[in-house]
Amino acid sequence: MDVNEVLLPGVGLRYEFTSQDGDRIGVVALRSGGFELVVYAADNLDQARPVLRLTGEEADTLAEILGAPRIAERFADLTREVPGLSAGQVEVLPGTPFDGRPLGDTRARTRTGSSIVAIVRGEEVIASPGPGEVLRAGDVLVVIGTHDGIAGVEEIVRG
Repeated sequence: MDVNEVLLPGVGLRYEFTSQDGDRIGVVALRSGGFELVVYAADNLDQARPVLRLTGEEADTLAEILGAPRIAERFADLTREVPGLSAGQVEVLPGTPFDGRPLGDTRARTRTGSSIVAIVRGEEVIASPGPGEVLRAGDVLVVIGTHDGIAGVEEIVRG
């Protein structure tokens, strides 16, 4: 899908694309940090009507909601395409050794060869978490690797 980026001097940036139904949709990233979702009039592509206004935090939340299923879907596709590769989930339980410690302290990839590609924390998804991301009880780690590697991550995280 083609996305056009248009500089709006004094306003911000507009990203626009055409949906499968032929609607012209734009996302305006305002200099103030907010966002506007707009739909263009069919007969006048210069005229847009705002559909939704979001703060930066609201836009981040929406992106996480929209992105989480797509991330899971892509990992599922990848594991079907690559023999021996699996996706798994490991929950951080209260009181276990890494509850309250940075992800990097687990050394999971070095020790197991498996990668923690996302953390699901309640309604939030942290994609590609860095080593400084502090794990919390209730976090669900999305792990990609072999079955043994995923089991190894579970052993490490749960102690």
